Amino acid sequence: MNRFYLSIDQGTTSSRAIVFDLETGGVIAQAQKEFTQFFPQSGWVEHDGEEIWQSVCNVANEALLQSEKAGVNVVGIGITNQRETTLIWDRKTGKPIHRAIVWQDRRTSKRCQELISNGLEDEIADKAGLVIDPYFSASKIAWILDNVKGARIRAENGELAFGTIETFLIWRLTNGNKHISDATNASRTSLLNIKTAKWDKRLCELFNVPMPLLPEIVDCAGNLGNAYKGLSKQLPILSAIGDQQSASVGQACFHPGSVKATFGTGCFVILNTGGKILKSSNRLLTTIGLQLNQKQTYAMEGSIFVAGAVIQWLRDGIGLLKDAKQSEKIASELASNNGVYMVPAFTGLGAPYWSADARGAIFGITRDTSPEDFIRAALEAVAYQTNDLISAMAQDGMRPTNIKVDGGMAANNWLMQFLSDIVDITVERPSQLETTALGSAMLAGLADGVFSSIENTASSWRLEKKFTPNMTPSNRRILTENWSEAVTKTRFSIM
Repeated sequence: MNRFYLSIDQGTTSSRAIVFDLETGGVIAQAQKEFTQFFPQSGWVEHDGEEIWQSVCNVANEALLQSEKAGVNVVGIGITNQRETTLIWDRKTGKPIHRAIVWQDRRTSKRCQELISNGLEDEIADKAGLVIDPYFSASKIAWILDNVKGARIRAENGELAFGTIETFLIWRLTNGNKHISDATNASRTSLLNIKTAKWDKRLCELFNVPMPLLPEIVDCAGNLGNAYKGLSKQLPILSAIGDQQSASVGQACFHPGSVKATFGTGCFVILNTGGKILKSSNRLLTTIGLQLNQKQTYAMEGSIFVAGAVIQWLRDGIGLLKDAKQSEKIASELASNNGVYMVPAFTGLGAPYWSADARGAIFGITRDTSPEDFIRAALEAVAYQTNDLISAMAQDGMRPTNIKVDGGMAANNWLMQFLSDIVDITVERPSQLETTALGSAMLAGLADGVFSSIENTASSWRLEKKFTPNMTPSNRRILTENWSEAVTKTRFSIM
Protein backbone atom coordinates (compact mmCIF):
# COMPACT_ATOMS: atom_id res chain seq x y z
CA MET A 1 0.00 0.00 0.00
CA ASN A 2 2.65 2.51 1.16
CA ARG A 3 0.30 5.48 0.97
CA PHE A 4 -0.28 7.57 4.05
CA TYR A 5 -3.09 9.97 4.88
CA LEU A 6 -3.42 12.90 7.24
CA SER A 7 -6.64 12.96 9.24
CA ILE A 8 -7.66 16.32 10.66
CA ASP A 9 -9.91 15.55 13.62
CA GLN A 10 -11.41 18.82 14.81
CA GLY A 11 -13.16 18.03 18.09
CA THR A 12 -15.07 19.86 20.78
CA THR A 13 -12.16 20.51 23.14
CA SER A 14 -9.13 20.02 20.92
CA SER A 15 -7.89 19.77 17.36
CA ARG A 16 -5.84 16.74 16.39
CA ALA A 17 -3.92 15.64 13.34
CA ILE A 18 -2.97 12.01 12.85
CA VAL A 19 -1.12 10.35 9.99
CA PHE A 20 -2.23 6.75 9.45
CA ASP A 21 -0.71 3.72 7.81
CA LEU A 22 -3.90 2.16 6.44
CA GLU A 23 -2.26 -1.21 5.92
CA THR A 24 -2.02 -1.71 9.68
CA GLY A 25 -4.32 0.99 11.02
CA GLY A 26 -1.29 2.26 12.90
CA VAL A 27 -0.36 5.86 13.74
CA ILE A 28 2.74 7.30 12.08
CA ALA A 29 2.55 10.83 13.48
CA GLN A 30 0.18 12.85 15.62
CA ALA A 31 -0.28 16.22 17.28
CA GLN A 32 -3.00 17.71 19.46
CA LYS A 33 -3.87 21.16 20.74
CA GLU A 34 -6.65 22.18 23.10
CA PHE A 35 -8.47 25.47 22.57
CA THR A 36 -10.60 27.82 24.66
CA GLN A 37 -14.13 26.98 25.77
CA PHE A 38 -16.29 30.07 26.28
CA PHE A 39 -19.35 30.04 28.57
CA PRO A 40 -20.93 33.52 28.25
CA GLN A 41 -24.09 32.54 30.14
CA SER A 42 -25.58 29.47 31.78
CA GLY A 43 -26.17 26.86 29.08
CA TRP A 44 -24.22 28.81 26.45
CA VAL A 45 -21.06 27.31 24.89
CA GLU A 46 -18.92 29.02 22.25
CA HIS A 47 -15.65 28.55 20.36
CA ASP A 48 -13.46 31.08 18.58
CA GLY A 49 -13.40 30.15 14.89
CA GLU A 50 -10.02 31.79 14.36
CA GLU A 51 -8.53 29.88 17.29
CA ILE A 52 -9.89 26.63 15.85
CA TRP A 53 -8.35 27.45 12.47
CA GLN A 54 -4.96 28.23 13.99
CA SER A 55 -5.03 25.09 16.12
CA VAL A 56 -5.79 22.97 13.03
CA CYS A 57 -2.93 24.53 11.08
CA ASN A 58 -0.55 24.00 13.99
CA VAL A 59 -1.33 20.33 14.55
CA ALA A 60 -1.52 19.50 10.84
CA ASN A 61 1.87 21.04 10.17
CA GLU A 62 3.36 19.33 13.21
CA ALA A 63 2.09 15.93 12.04
CA LEU A 64 3.39 16.58 8.52
CA LEU A 65 6.80 17.52 9.94
CA GLN A 66 6.91 14.34 12.03
CA SER A 67 5.99 12.30 8.95
CA GLU A 68 8.69 13.92 6.88
CA LYS A 69 11.29 13.14 9.54
CA ALA A 70 10.07 9.52 9.56
CA GLY A 71 10.48 9.32 5.79
CA VAL A 72 6.73 9.02 5.22
CA ASN A 73 5.08 10.66 2.23
CA VAL A 74 1.58 11.95 3.05
CA VAL A 75 -0.57 12.00 -0.10
CA GLY A 76 -3.96 13.29 1.01
CA ILE A 77 -6.20 14.69 3.74
CA GLY A 78 -9.35 13.43 5.44
CA ILE A 79 -11.37 15.76 7.65
CA THR A 80 -13.69 14.84 10.49
CA ASN A 81 -15.27 17.25 12.91
CA GLN A 82 -17.54 18.08 15.81
CA ARG A 83 -20.99 18.29 14.24
CA GLU A 84 -23.80 20.87 14.59
CA THR A 85 -21.38 23.55 15.85
CA THR A 86 -22.29 26.61 13.81
CA LEU A 87 -20.19 29.30 12.16
CA ILE A 88 -21.18 32.16 9.86
CA TRP A 89 -18.50 34.16 8.08
CA ASP A 90 -17.97 36.93 5.57
CA ARG A 91 -17.50 35.49 2.06
CA LYS A 92 -14.98 38.21 1.13
CA THR A 93 -12.74 38.06 4.19
CA GLY A 94 -13.44 34.57 5.52
CA LYS A 95 -13.76 36.07 9.00
CA PRO A 96 -16.52 34.77 11.32
CA ILE A 97 -19.10 37.36 12.29
CA HIS A 98 -19.66 35.72 15.70
CA ARG A 99 -18.07 33.03 17.79
CA ALA A 100 -19.06 29.51 16.83
CA ILE A 101 -22.12 28.30 18.74
CA VAL A 102 -21.25 24.80 19.94
CA TRP A 103 -23.49 21.74 19.65
CA GLN A 104 -23.83 21.69 23.45
CA ASP A 105 -25.29 25.21 23.53
CA ARG A 106 -28.89 25.60 24.77
CA ARG A 107 -29.59 29.30 24.09
CA THR A 108 -32.24 28.56 21.47
CA SER A 109 -34.41 26.42 23.77
CA LYS A 110 -37.22 28.97 23.73
CA ARG A 111 -37.35 29.13 19.94
CA CYS A 112 -37.33 25.34 19.69
CA GLN A 113 -40.16 25.13 22.19
CA GLU A 114 -42.17 27.59 20.09
CA LEU A 115 -41.81 25.29 17.07
CA ILE A 116 -42.92 22.33 19.19
CA SER A 117 -45.89 24.31 20.52
CA ASN A 118 -46.86 25.14 16.95
CA GLY A 119 -47.21 21.44 16.24
CA LEU A 120 -44.24 21.14 13.87
CA GLU A 121 -42.47 18.16 15.47
CA ASP A 122 -43.83 15.53 13.11
CA GLU A 123 -43.23 17.56 9.94
CA ILE A 124 -39.64 18.36 10.88
CA ALA A 125 -38.94 14.80 12.01
CA ASP A 126 -40.36 13.43 8.76
CA LYS A 127 -38.19 15.66 6.61
CA ALA A 128 -35.01 16.05 8.66
CA GLY A 129 -35.12 12.85 10.73
CA LEU A 130 -34.39 14.92 13.83
CA VAL A 131 -36.22 16.11 16.92
CA ILE A 132 -36.63 19.84 17.48
CA ASP A 133 -33.80 20.76 19.83
CA PRO A 134 -31.14 23.49 20.30
CA TYR A 135 -28.54 20.78 19.65
CA PHE A 136 -28.89 21.14 15.89
CA SER A 137 -27.55 23.93 13.69
CA ALA A 138 -30.70 25.54 12.28
CA SER A 139 -31.84 27.46 15.34
CA LYS A 140 -28.23 28.52 16.02
CA ILE A 141 -27.96 30.00 12.52
CA ALA A 142 -31.12 32.03 13.05
CA TRP A 143 -29.89 33.24 16.45
CA ILE A 144 -26.65 34.59 14.97
CA LEU A 145 -28.50 36.32 12.13
CA ASP A 146 -30.93 37.89 14.59
CA ASN A 147 -28.28 39.00 17.09
CA VAL A 148 -25.46 40.33 14.92
CA LYS A 149 -26.37 43.74 13.51
CA GLY A 150 -27.15 43.64 9.80
CA ALA A 151 -26.37 39.94 9.49
CA ARG A 152 -29.76 38.79 8.25
CA ILE A 153 -29.86 41.27 5.38
CA ARG A 154 -26.27 40.40 4.43
CA ALA A 155 -27.15 36.69 4.50
CA GLU A 156 -30.15 37.20 2.25
CA ASN A 157 -27.92 39.16 -0.15
CA GLY A 158 -25.44 36.28 -0.35
CA GLU A 159 -22.63 38.11 1.45
CA LEU A 160 -22.30 35.56 4.26
CA ALA A 161 -21.62 31.83 4.40
CA PHE A 162 -22.75 29.23 6.92
CA GLY A 163 -20.92 26.07 7.75
CA THR A 164 -20.37 23.40 10.31
CA ILE A 165 -16.70 23.05 11.15
CA GLU A 166 -15.65 20.90 8.17
CA THR A 167 -17.18 23.47 5.82
CA PHE A 168 -15.26 26.30 7.50
CA LEU A 169 -11.97 24.37 7.43
CA ILE A 170 -12.35 23.41 3.75
CA TRP A 171 -13.19 27.03 2.92
CA ARG A 172 -10.03 28.20 4.66
CA LEU A 173 -7.77 25.41 3.37
CA THR A 174 -8.87 26.09 -0.22
CA ASN A 175 -8.67 29.86 0.29
CA GLY A 176 -12.41 30.27 -0.27
CA ASN A 177 -12.58 28.18 -3.44
CA LYS A 178 -14.83 25.53 -1.92
CA HIS A 179 -18.02 26.12 0.07
CA ILE A 180 -19.16 22.54 0.62
CA SER A 181 -20.62 20.29 3.30
CA ASP A 182 -20.60 16.52 3.25
CA ALA A 183 -24.00 14.85 3.57
CA THR A 184 -23.43 13.54 7.11
CA ASN A 185 -22.75 16.98 8.55
CA ALA A 186 -25.53 18.52 6.47
CA SER A 187 -27.95 15.97 7.91
CA ARG A 188 -27.31 17.41 11.39
CA THR A 189 -28.55 20.92 10.62
CA SER A 190 -32.34 20.27 10.57
CA LEU A 191 -32.31 21.88 7.13
CA LEU A 192 -31.56 18.80 5.00
CA ASN A 193 -34.30 16.54 3.68
CA ILE A 194 -32.78 13.12 4.38
CA LYS A 195 -34.93 11.47 1.71
CA THR A 196 -33.50 13.64 -1.07
CA ALA A 197 -30.17 14.57 0.57
CA LYS A 198 -30.85 18.18 -0.49
CA TRP A 199 -31.53 21.40 1.36
CA ASP A 200 -35.25 21.71 2.00
CA LYS A 201 -36.94 25.04 1.29
CA ARG A 202 -39.74 24.38 3.79
CA LEU A 203 -37.30 23.55 6.61
CA CYS A 204 -35.33 26.71 5.87
CA GLU A 205 -38.56 28.71 6.07
CA LEU A 206 -39.55 27.13 9.39
CA PHE A 207 -36.17 27.93 10.95
CA ASN A 208 -35.92 31.31 9.19
CA VAL A 209 -32.62 30.49 7.48
CA PRO A 210 -31.86 32.17 4.11
CA MET A 211 -30.83 29.55 1.55
CA PRO A 212 -28.02 31.71 0.02
CA LEU A 213 -26.06 30.98 3.22
CA LEU A 214 -25.90 27.24 2.60
CA PRO A 215 -23.00 25.23 1.14
CA GLU A 216 -23.10 22.69 -1.68
CA ILE A 217 -23.75 19.14 -0.43
CA VAL A 218 -21.16 16.54 -1.47
CA ASP A 219 -20.20 12.89 -0.89
CA CYS A 220 -18.04 11.88 2.08
CA ALA A 221 -15.21 10.74 -0.21
CA GLY A 222 -13.92 12.22 -3.45
CA ASN A 223 -11.92 15.14 -4.76
CA LEU A 224 -13.18 17.82 -2.37
CA GLY A 225 -10.63 20.52 -3.08
CA ASN A 226 -6.97 21.40 -3.01
CA ALA A 227 -5.63 22.36 0.44
CA TYR A 228 -2.78 24.82 0.37
CA LYS A 229 -3.68 27.70 2.68
CA GLY A 230 -2.13 27.36 6.15
CA LEU A 231 -0.32 24.09 5.43
CA SER A 232 3.36 23.44 4.80
CA LYS A 233 2.47 21.04 2.00
CA GLN A 234 -0.16 21.22 -0.73
CA LEU A 235 -2.48 18.20 -0.55
CA PRO A 236 -5.84 17.08 -1.96
CA ILE A 237 -8.79 16.92 0.44
CA LEU A 238 -10.17 13.42 -0.14
CA SER A 239 -12.82 13.02 2.55
CA ALA A 240 -15.08 14.91 4.92
CA ILE A 241 -17.45 13.33 7.43
CA GLY A 242 -19.02 14.12 10.80
CA ASP A 243 -17.07 12.72 13.73
CA GLN A 244 -19.61 10.12 14.85
CA GLN A 245 -20.22 8.81 11.36
CA SER A 246 -16.46 8.74 10.84
CA ALA A 247 -16.07 6.59 13.95
CA SER A 248 -18.68 4.23 12.53
CA VAL A 249 -16.53 3.90 9.39
CA GLY A 250 -13.40 3.49 11.50
CA GLN A 251 -15.15 0.69 13.41
CA ALA A 252 -16.08 -1.02 10.11
CA CYS A 253 -19.82 -0.84 10.90
CA PHE A 254 -20.81 -1.33 7.29
CA HIS A 255 -23.70 -3.75 7.65
CA PRO A 256 -27.26 -3.10 8.92
CA GLY A 257 -27.48 -3.84 12.64
CA SER A 258 -23.84 -3.03 13.43
CA VAL A 259 -23.35 -0.53 16.26
CA LYS A 260 -20.57 1.66 17.56
CA ALA A 261 -20.39 3.84 20.67
CA THR A 262 -17.90 6.70 20.88
CA PHE A 263 -17.01 8.02 24.32
CA GLY A 264 -15.59 11.50 23.91
CA THR A 265 -16.85 14.78 25.35
CA GLY A 266 -20.29 13.27 24.82
CA CYS A 267 -21.26 9.73 23.92
CA PHE A 268 -22.78 8.87 20.57
CA VAL A 269 -24.25 5.53 19.62
CA ILE A 270 -24.86 4.86 15.92
CA LEU A 271 -26.78 1.92 14.50
CA ASN A 272 -26.36 1.20 10.79
CA THR A 273 -29.79 0.73 9.15
CA GLY A 274 -28.49 0.38 5.57
CA GLY A 275 -30.61 1.93 2.83
CA LYS A 276 -33.65 2.03 5.12
CA ILE A 277 -34.84 5.17 6.86
CA LEU A 278 -35.87 3.72 10.21
CA LYS A 279 -38.10 6.00 12.24
CA SER A 280 -37.82 5.80 16.01
CA SER A 281 -40.76 5.71 18.39
CA ASN A 282 -38.31 6.59 21.19
CA ARG A 283 -37.09 9.95 19.90
CA LEU A 284 -33.82 8.62 18.56
CA LEU A 285 -32.47 10.39 15.49
CA THR A 286 -32.57 9.26 11.89
CA THR A 287 -29.51 10.55 10.10
CA ILE A 288 -27.26 9.96 7.11
CA GLY A 289 -24.46 7.64 8.18
CA LEU A 290 -22.51 7.82 4.93
CA GLN A 291 -22.90 9.07 1.38
CA LEU A 292 -20.82 7.63 -1.47
CA ASN A 293 -21.52 8.06 -5.18
CA GLN A 294 -24.66 10.03 -4.25
CA LYS A 295 -26.06 6.97 -2.44
CA GLN A 296 -27.02 7.28 1.22
CA THR A 297 -26.48 4.77 4.02
CA TYR A 298 -28.79 5.66 6.90
CA ALA A 299 -28.33 5.33 10.63
CA MET A 300 -30.23 5.63 13.87
CA GLU A 301 -28.41 7.62 16.51
CA GLY A 302 -28.65 8.37 20.18
CA SER A 303 -26.69 11.30 21.60
CA ILE A 304 -25.51 11.76 25.17
CA PHE A 305 -24.37 15.32 25.74
CA VAL A 306 -22.03 14.64 28.67
CA ALA A 307 -19.68 11.65 28.90
CA GLY A 308 -15.97 12.49 29.09
CA ALA A 309 -17.00 16.04 29.96
CA VAL A 310 -18.12 14.84 33.40
CA ILE A 311 -14.62 13.51 34.13
CA GLN A 312 -13.16 16.75 32.84
CA TRP A 313 -15.47 18.59 35.26
CA LEU A 314 -14.38 16.40 38.17
CA ARG A 315 -10.76 17.16 37.28
CA ASP A 316 -10.84 20.83 36.26
CA GLY A 317 -14.07 22.08 37.80
CA ILE A 318 -14.01 20.75 41.35
CA GLY A 319 -10.56 19.18 41.63
CA LEU A 320 -11.52 15.62 42.57
CA LEU A 321 -9.10 14.17 40.02
CA LYS A 322 -5.57 15.11 39.06
CA ASP A 323 -5.72 12.94 35.96
CA ALA A 324 -8.67 11.39 34.15
CA LYS A 325 -6.89 8.02 34.17
CA GLN A 326 -7.19 7.91 37.97
CA SER A 327 -10.91 7.33 37.67
CA GLU A 328 -10.45 3.70 36.58
CA LYS A 329 -8.41 2.75 39.64
CA ILE A 330 -10.68 4.65 42.04
CA ALA A 331 -13.88 3.06 40.69
CA SER A 332 -12.42 -0.44 40.72
CA GLU A 333 -11.44 -0.16 44.39
CA LEU A 334 -15.04 0.46 45.50
CA ALA A 335 -17.24 -2.58 46.15
CA SER A 336 -20.37 -0.69 45.02
CA ASN A 337 -21.66 2.76 44.18
CA ASN A 338 -22.87 3.18 47.78
CA GLY A 339 -26.26 4.33 46.52
CA VAL A 340 -24.90 7.44 44.77
CA TYR A 341 -26.25 8.31 41.30
CA MET A 342 -25.09 11.25 39.22
CA VAL A 343 -27.15 12.58 36.31
CA PRO A 344 -24.67 14.82 34.42
CA ALA A 345 -27.24 16.95 32.61
CA PHE A 346 -24.91 19.95 32.51
CA THR A 347 -26.33 21.11 29.17
CA GLY A 348 -29.64 19.26 29.26
CA LEU A 349 -30.40 15.62 28.54
CA GLY A 350 -30.12 14.17 25.05
CA ALA A 351 -31.73 11.00 23.70
CA PRO A 352 -34.09 9.47 24.47
CA TYR A 353 -35.29 12.21 26.88
CA TRP A 354 -34.49 15.48 25.09
CA SER A 355 -34.92 17.63 28.17
CA ALA A 356 -33.21 20.85 27.10
CA ASP A 357 -33.65 22.62 30.45
CA ALA A 358 -32.59 19.76 32.74
CA ARG A 359 -29.43 20.36 34.76
CA GLY A 360 -27.03 18.07 36.58
CA ALA A 361 -28.00 16.39 39.83
CA ILE A 362 -26.56 13.93 42.34
CA PHE A 363 -28.74 11.62 44.44
CA GLY A 364 -28.12 9.39 47.43
CA ILE A 365 -25.61 11.55 49.30
CA THR A 366 -25.13 10.66 52.99
CA ARG A 367 -22.57 11.50 55.68
CA ASP A 368 -20.56 8.52 54.45
CA THR A 369 -20.40 9.69 50.82
CA SER A 370 -16.84 10.24 49.65
CA PRO A 371 -15.21 11.94 46.65
CA GLU A 372 -14.53 8.44 45.34
CA ASP A 373 -18.28 7.76 45.28
CA PHE A 374 -18.78 10.84 43.08
CA ILE A 375 -16.10 9.61 40.68
CA ARG A 376 -17.61 6.14 40.38
CA ALA A 377 -21.11 7.60 39.99
CA ALA A 378 -19.86 9.77 37.12
CA LEU A 379 -18.45 6.75 35.29
CA GLU A 380 -21.55 4.67 35.95
CA ALA A 381 -23.72 7.46 34.50
CA VAL A 382 -22.00 7.06 31.13
CA ALA A 383 -22.90 3.35 31.06
CA TYR A 384 -26.49 3.95 32.23
CA GLN A 385 -27.07 6.55 29.52
CA THR A 386 -25.64 4.21 26.89
CA ASN A 387 -27.98 1.49 28.12
CA ASP A 388 -30.92 3.88 27.71
CA LEU A 389 -29.98 4.31 24.05
CA ILE A 390 -29.49 0.60 23.34
CA SER A 391 -32.81 -0.18 25.04
CA ALA A 392 -34.54 2.43 22.88
CA MET A 393 -33.00 0.91 19.74
CA ALA A 394 -34.21 -2.53 20.79
CA GLN A 395 -37.74 -1.16 21.27
CA ASP A 396 -37.50 0.32 17.77
CA GLY A 397 -36.81 -3.13 16.40
CA MET A 398 -33.02 -3.48 16.22
CA ARG A 399 -31.06 -4.75 19.21
CA PRO A 400 -27.36 -5.31 18.51
CA THR A 401 -25.49 -8.42 19.64
CA ASN A 402 -22.33 -6.46 20.35
CA ILE A 403 -21.07 -2.89 20.58
CA LYS A 404 -17.78 -1.61 19.19
CA VAL A 405 -16.37 1.14 21.39
CA ASP A 406 -13.86 3.93 20.87
CA GLY A 407 -12.90 7.34 22.17
CA GLY A 408 -10.83 8.32 25.17
CA MET A 409 -13.08 6.74 27.81
CA ALA A 410 -13.03 3.38 26.01
CA ALA A 411 -9.51 2.90 27.40
CA ASN A 412 -11.04 2.62 30.89
CA ASN A 413 -11.28 -1.15 31.51
CA TRP A 414 -13.52 -0.77 34.54
CA LEU A 415 -16.01 1.36 32.63
CA MET A 416 -16.06 -0.97 29.62
CA GLN A 417 -16.74 -3.99 31.85
CA PHE A 418 -19.47 -2.09 33.70
CA LEU A 419 -20.96 -1.09 30.34
CA SER A 420 -21.03 -4.72 29.24
CA ASP A 421 -22.66 -5.71 32.54
CA ILE A 422 -25.34 -3.01 32.45
CA VAL A 423 -26.25 -3.33 28.77
CA ASP A 424 -25.91 -7.14 28.98
CA ILE A 425 -24.03 -7.25 25.71
CA THR A 426 -20.52 -7.97 24.44
CA VAL A 427 -18.29 -4.91 24.14
CA GLU A 428 -15.45 -4.95 21.60
CA ARG A 429 -12.56 -2.52 21.81
CA PRO A 430 -10.23 -2.15 18.82
CA SER A 431 -6.45 -1.86 19.03
CA GLN A 432 -6.76 1.59 17.46
CA LEU A 433 -8.99 3.77 19.66
CA GLU A 434 -8.61 6.77 17.35
CA THR A 435 -11.33 5.38 15.10
CA THR A 436 -12.89 8.79 14.48
CA ALA A 437 -9.71 10.00 12.81
CA LEU A 438 -9.09 6.56 11.26
CA GLY A 439 -12.50 6.63 9.56
CA SER A 440 -11.74 9.81 7.65
CA ALA A 441 -8.34 8.41 6.65
CA MET A 442 -10.00 5.19 5.41
CA LEU A 443 -12.39 7.27 3.30
CA ALA A 444 -9.45 9.27 1.93
CA GLY A 445 -7.83 5.98 0.92
CA LEU A 446 -11.08 4.89 -0.70
CA ALA A 447 -11.24 8.12 -2.72
CA ASP A 448 -7.60 7.66 -3.70
CA GLY A 449 -8.17 4.14 -5.03
CA VAL A 450 -6.32 2.28 -2.25
CA PHE A 451 -9.51 0.34 -1.50
CA SER A 452 -11.86 -1.03 -4.16
CA SER A 453 -14.94 -0.68 -1.92
CA ILE A 454 -15.98 0.67 1.46
CA GLU A 455 -16.22 -2.90 2.80
CA ASN A 456 -12.55 -3.52 1.95
CA THR A 457 -11.48 -0.70 4.27
CA ALA A 458 -12.40 -3.02 7.17
CA SER A 459 -8.91 -4.52 6.85
CA SER A 460 -7.68 -1.52 8.90
CA TRP A 461 -9.71 -2.64 11.96
CA ARG A 462 -8.14 -4.86 14.67
CA LEU A 463 -9.72 -6.25 17.88
CA GLU A 464 -7.76 -5.52 21.07
CA LYS A 465 -10.05 -6.64 23.92
CA LYS A 466 -13.51 -8.11 24.40
CA PHE A 467 -15.68 -7.55 27.50
CA THR A 468 -18.52 -9.95 28.29
CA PRO A 469 -21.35 -9.52 30.84
CA ASN A 470 -20.98 -11.13 34.27
CA MET A 471 -23.50 -9.19 36.38
CA THR A 472 -26.53 -10.97 37.83
CA PRO A 473 -29.91 -9.98 36.37
CA SER A 474 -31.20 -8.92 39.79
CA ASN A 475 -28.27 -6.58 40.41
CA ARG A 476 -28.62 -5.13 36.92
CA ARG A 477 -32.31 -4.51 37.50
CA ILE A 478 -31.73 -2.72 40.82
CA LEU A 479 -29.06 -0.44 39.38
CA THR A 480 -31.01 0.49 36.24
CA GLU A 481 -34.24 1.09 38.17
CA ASN A 482 -32.44 3.41 40.59
CA TRP A 483 -30.86 5.22 37.66
CA SER A 484 -34.25 5.66 35.98
CA GLU A 485 -35.65 7.14 39.18
CA ALA A 486 -32.73 9.59 39.36
CA VAL A 487 -33.32 10.68 35.75
CA THR A 488 -37.04 11.16 36.40
CA LYS A 489 -36.33 13.34 39.43
CA THR A 490 -33.83 15.37 37.41
CA ARG A 491 -36.19 15.93 34.50
CA PHE A 492 -39.19 16.94 36.59
CA SER A 493 -37.54 19.07 39.25
CA ILE A 494 -36.23 21.76 36.94
CA MET A 495 -35.70 25.01 38.84
